[in-house]
Amino acid sequence: MKKSTKGFTLIELMITVAVIGILAAIAYPSYQDSVRKSRRADAKASLLGLANAMERHFTETNSYCDAGGAGGANTCGEATNDTGTPGIYSIPAQTANFYNITINAATAATFTLHAAPTGTHTDPRCGTLSLTHTGVRGETGTGTVAECW
Repeated sequence: MKKSTKGFTLIELMITVAVIGILAAIAYPSYQDSVRKSRRADAKASLLGLANAMERHFTETNSYCDAGGAGGANTCGEATNDTGTPGIYSIPAQTANFYNITINAATAATFTLHAAPTGTHTDPRCGTLSLTHTGVRGETGTGTVAECW
């Protein structure tokens, strides 16, 4: 008499679960790194867009002052409109959800822009990205500027 087998044995099922677990352990960190890189690319694009807006602002006013905040013009160097969230550039929502883009220390002739990761999104390799008025790029993480930019 022929023995009919239907279904899987427990050993076959356990081997399948183990293989799936191993694949998931390899794939998930790789996926997380890809997501982190794409969010970092969005932040870099926003920094470059804001730098372009700062240059446009400079051509109109002959100063980088008063590019931040939502208020009117202040004396150059006052914290109200020379630091903080940019008033001359809209940060896209997909970037604003994961990075805080700010103008730091804008003066008549200089500025520094920062993109700091927010919330549960962390980027230990690159940390906070920065861009100055001369195009100097920086980062505060464990990686190098070449890796992060």
